[in-house]
Amino acid sequence: MNMIPVVFCGVALMLLRAIPVASAESFPSLRDGDRVVLLGDTFIEREGDQGFIETALVVTHPTASLTIRNLGWSGDTVWAESRGVFDPPAKGYARMLNLVKELSPTVIFVAYGRNESFRGPDGLAAFRDQLGTLCDDLRTATRAEAPADVRLVLVAPHPFEGPDAEARNVALAEYCEVIRETAAATQAGLVDLFADLVGELPAGTAATDNGVHLSAAGYAAAARVFATACGTSLPADFVTRSAAVRQLVIEKNRLFFHRWRPANETYIFLFRKHEQGNNAVEIPQFDPLVEAAEAEVRSAARQLQ
Repeated sequence: MNMIPVVFCGVALMLLRAIPVASAESFPSLRDGDRVVLLGDTFIEREGDQGFIETALVVTHPTASLTIRNLGWSGDTVWAESRGVFDPPAKGYARMLNLVKELSPTVIFVAYGRNESFRGPDGLAAFRDQLGTLCDDLRTATRAEAPADVRLVLVAPHPFEGPDAEARNVALAEYCEVIRETAAATQAGLVDLFADLVGELPAGTAATDNGVHLSAAGYAAAARVFATACGTSLPADFVTRSAAVRQLVIEKNRLFFHRWRPANETYIFLFRKHEQGNNAVEIPQFDPLVEAAEAEVRSAARQLQ
């Protein structure tokens, strides 16, 4: 692994130390039968291939029959700018809400803000407005499926590392503060990776591979932050002890990825579906495979008790 020096000096380090960490008490521990959706940008999409966070949620709730679905999309924002594919972002946003509704979640982790932070102070007001709108839209979209309001948990992005980290973290800190304020205003839970991730890493260990995207060690540390926010904790040997569960999680996520983002999607569902749209009937055949894989995850997690 290429190690990048962790740079949190000057103003950025002062910001990290001065952050008022919001309480996660508004988000209780996961419950038996919860249907969890992980929604967000590259951080969430890559978690599908890493599996550390999902594994942490499962092994810390071994008696709860959890259903967890990863809807991460690289490069995405609160406007669903990556999800439009060949359509405007508004259509991608609508498709995202429809997909969330189909999954009938009781808990949604919402992880945005990193990409938006590149817009600097000028983008803060628009980000604040749209993050609040997204929270409202997610609750509205799921209300018909879940009589009780869905429990939202906002995720503040982890810090940047590398030579230009200080300037980037100054900008990101402002967006993370908006996330904290929105979590409080919308009665959502909070996972604060910006404030808490570094403290979960061994001394001298970089959280990222390239200054931007978390490494395996970074995701393992993030898993600890998520567990704490959910009112639990992970043992010191979490990574090695749960390795077999994590591989099952990764395989389940691979199957679900093909379910909701199939290859040749343009030909199956979008503007060229007149050519191969008849193959769309095969996509739901992934559902029993995903469910069977998730049953294996639950069984393996229970065996760790």
